[in-house]
Amino acid sequence: MNANLPTLVEAKAQARRLREGLAAEGRQISHSRSLELVASQHGYRDWNTFHAALGNRPPDGFVPGGRVTGHYLSQPFAATVLSVEMPRSGWFRLVLDLDEAVDVVTFDSFSNFRKRISGVVGPAGTSREKTSDGVPHLRIDI
Repeated sequence: MNANLPTLVEAKAQARRLREGLAAEGRQISHSRSLELVASQHGYRDWNTFHAALGNRPPDGFVPGGRVTGHYLSQPFAATVLSVEMPRSGWFRLVLDLDEAVDVVTFDSFSNFRKRISGVVGPAGTSREKTSDGVPHLRIDI
């Protein structure tokens, strides 16, 4: 078994790339077959066993004192993680202390700066909440 296991998001991305690569060569496989092959590449007998070993652990940096970067309301930031909760599997409630305050207002006539923000992000590092143009409110670089 590999001591340096990927996160669940990374493992699924590996399976997607494998499936796309094989499809480009004219070899079609199902999504479940690609998951099984990725599990096998990491030394596990099947995807369920591999998934359990991954344990939906948080991405690097998702610990109090950890460092993350991303975008909040389309404004780039770097921040220190103040707290982390996992309200459900694969989703993380983060409280972040931004290095530099970001302006959360898009109007030219006034500003509203925030230095501390909180939000819930899913396995891809994005919040469910979106702006009117479809951009997630919070996006953490994973």
